[in-house]
Amino acid sequence: MKYLNLSSYKFIELQPHTLAPLRDAIKQKALEYHIKGTVLLSPEGINLFIAGEKISIDLFTAYLTAIPEFSDLWFKTSESGHIPFKRMLVRIKHEIITMKQPDIQPEKITAPYLEPAQLKAWYVKNKEMIMLDARNMYEFEMGTFDQAVHLAIENFSDFPQAIENLPDSWKTKTIVTFCTGGIRCEKAAAYLLKQGFKDVWQLKGGIIHYFEQCGGEHFQGRCFVFDERVAVEAPVIPAA
Repeated sequence: MKYLNLSSYKFIELQPHTLAPLRDAIKQKALEYHIKGTVLLSPEGINLFIAGEKISIDLFTAYLTAIPEFSDLWFKTSESGHIPFKRMLVRIKHEIITMKQPDIQPEKITAPYLEPAQLKAWYVKNKEMIMLDARNMYEFEMGTFDQAVHLAIENFSDFPQAIENLPDSWKTKTIVTFCTGGIRCEKAAAYLLKQGFKDVWQLKGGIIHYFEQCGGEHFQGRCFVFDERVAVEAPVIPAA
């Protein structure tokens, strides 16, 4: 049997007093539908990694998207032969992705999205661009895009300090930020804009979405994921 693995996030202001009831309701539904994984809630939004049988996933995502704040949640999917999570966790955090920069609010200001197909086209055209990997060193060494630049960070909260070492000439160059599923790119790209970088893009849906749309072209190695699979390889995309 194949299981569906879903990831999603959304930056949206949630009132602190609503988080505990929302946590409890989501946990109850997840258990009811035999879903496993992790859901993070915070005043800045939601971030989730879940897995289960297709019918269970369909029921759970229908429940989530019926919540007005999450009606437009967009899910990235992959398949596996087992559920790569041992249990279901729903937690309240200060941030859904830790950067420790409270003035960075992607819901209000962030960089434009770059579709996977457009990134692939830029590679084919040899467009002059800087592929900036926003993940940590372990993830980078496991696999990354061709000619990608890494900041030698161990935690995403180190990103702002690492940016200080970038040459001023980069502020007018085309920069494409990317990560596993897109959430770190949202804050990374927003931070770059705030620091005066002019032509910043973020890969929509991160590496996982690129794999879905374009396979492994222009990517070397495997992509680290936040579950028991550890890493996934790009699927083979049939030629059109």
